[in-house]
Amino acid sequence: MMLSRSRRFMPLRVLAAALALPAAVSLSAGCGSSDPGLSADGKTVLRYQGQTGQVSPFELAADLGYFQKIQLRWENDSTSGPANIQAAATRQIEFGSAFNGAVVKLIAGGAPVKSVLSSYGADELSFTGYFVRDDSGITSARDLIGKKVGVNTLGAHHEFITREWLHRQGLSEPEIKQVQFVVLPPVSTEDALRKGQIDVAALGSVFRDTAVARGGLHPLFTDKDLFGKFDYGTYVFRDDYIKQHPDAVQDFVQGTARAIRWLQITPRDQVLAKFEAIINQRGRNENTELLKYWKSSGIPVPGGVVDERELQIWIEWLVRNGELSEGKLTAKDVYTNKDNPYANGTYAPTSGPAGEVVAAK
Repeated sequence: MMLSRSRRFMPLRVLAAALALPAAVSLSAGCGSSDPGLSADGKTVLRYQGQTGQVSPFELAADLGYFQKIQLRWENDSTSGPANIQAAATRQIEFGSAFNGAVVKLIAGGAPVKSVLSSYGADELSFTGYFVRDDSGITSARDLIGKKVGVNTLGAHHEFITREWLHRQGLSEPEIKQVQFVVLPPVSTEDALRKGQIDVAALGSVFRDTAVARGGLHPLFTDKDLFGKFDYGTYVFRDDYIKQHPDAVQDFVQGTARAIRWLQITPRDQVLAKFEAIINQRGRNENTELLKYWKSSGIPVPGGVVDERELQIWIEWLVRNGELSEGKLTAKDVYTNKDNPYANGTYAPTSGPAGEVVAAK
């Protein structure tokens, strides 16, 4: 997820009520394509959904030669994080990535998937701001009662973060329910805010930077304000796939973790040159203009190691909102770090992508 805050671009109402029902998820888990098998040279093929004009850490890992046992196969581009992990749960692809709240909600609904590695987050340079117009008169959470917040999909990062901020600012659940979430494509969200069609706009990456440059807007809050440097999303695999192909999952995790670490310690100009080369080589007729807005990996933890609190907080959120029974799910049920070399003792957390010593900045 390199330029955006997650794998979400088009408005899509995903994780509908049916996904909250274990029976519905169990039925859907049986559909989709069969296992893609092996490549010509005997490597396990992993199907995935990409992002146009962007390079994901696992695509970078493949280019850097960090995989030994797997071969990636692009199927199509993702429309949203929740849709991406639903595709993984229903066997259309082997793995997906989404906001941790959406991952927890899917698992709570009965989907047999597990988080294996962090996929995106917030650091000093990469985060999402929730912007208002300078002349809006909006200065507090209470001012948002009855107002509209523009987000790029429902049931994912932007909605969860806004609801969490409103809760922390003291609004009751009935008051929070009066805040309306409007689904808009990110490319249109700033314009809708300026025209008064919405009152708050969730803006990240290039959309945040260009909006700030045009002036007249300021953030009411940011996701970084709530949690500081924090990982917000994870890659997931189906439980049965992890059991049947442990070597493939291990290779994916170790290689992608090393690629994340490469991004965390490599100078920006080298990263952008690598991204442009990868995009040009894959031949999908993509525009590379957005690359210039890339600032950082957005993942603050070395190698994308999952922190239990990054999932537990959303479990508690669902319990608080009556969407999950107390004690039904714990963070330990949702994730594993066993294959991450920066968590299992293979590499020191501060080392580079080959275990080498990295000079402190």
